[in-house]
Amino acid sequence: MSIDTITIQSFIAVAETGSFTKAAERVGRTQSAVSQQMSKLEQLLSKSLFVRGKNFSLTPEGEIFLGYAKQIFTLHREAIDRFKEPELKGEVRFGLPEDFASVLLSDVLADFSRIHPRILLNIECDLTVNLFNRFKKKEFDLVLVKMSRPDDFPNGQEVWTEPLEWIGDDSLIQKDKTIPLVLSPKPCVYRAAAIQSIEEAGYNWRLIFSSTSYAGKAAAVKAGMGITVLPRMMTPKDLSLIVSDVLPKLEDVHVSLLKHKNNNTAINSFEEFVIKKLRY
Repeated sequence: MSIDTITIQSFIAVAETGSFTKAAERVGRTQSAVSQQMSKLEQLLSKSLFVRGKNFSLTPEGEIFLGYAKQIFTLHREAIDRFKEPELKGEVRFGLPEDFASVLLSDVLADFSRIHPRILLNIECDLTVNLFNRFKKKEFDLVLVKMSRPDDFPNGQEVWTEPLEWIGDDSLIQKDKTIPLVLSPKPCVYRAAAIQSIEEAGYNWRLIFSSTSYAGKAAAVKAGMGITVLPRMMTPKDLSLIVSDVLPKLEDVHVSLLKHKNNNTAINSFEEFVIKKLRY
């Protein structure tokens, strides 16, 4: 019995979401179908891949298999892309926030360039508001922005929605104390959401550290200078989510991929590549 790529994709989704239900939503299958796939996979390998219970996680064997699964799925995707459209050429002007470039897309950019060496990727990082304004002036073919898809750009797609989280040392959060913040400078979607929620809750705040650099803000939070806000999936592993009755709940962040036209094969191929990376 062989392992098909649908099973591989489902396993990766279960491992990354920590839930059969969420994995089923991601891959477009029913929860029971995904559960059956995983049971058959464990039988094939003669190993338990999941710790099922209150705290769902991978077993040591599951962690090992996850590495192989990602390699298999990546090679499968690359092979199809390479032979489906081997002679793609042209230029793609792509804009995205620096934190996404640092955390999520370094691998996909390298993979795409290797598969389609005749496509020139011109990539710039900027704040979402700046990216959107420059996109409207047609300085970019594609932009990844932290906002819902605007109605005036019908070729855009909303990639995912996730709540923002407070990140940092919870000992810095005390009632009747000014909240120290580590944020990007204006204009920034995360900054605006953090400040608005704090002020609406009636708390005082002060900006301790400000930088456009994702790595710089993470370092400041890690040093205990203040707290910040990030989507859960963008949170560095060495930083903690804050659970506090003092801090107000934050709104969801919407991430969309916008493009001007839908008739450029090189741009469309790169768009599909990015979406696959972000969703899977």
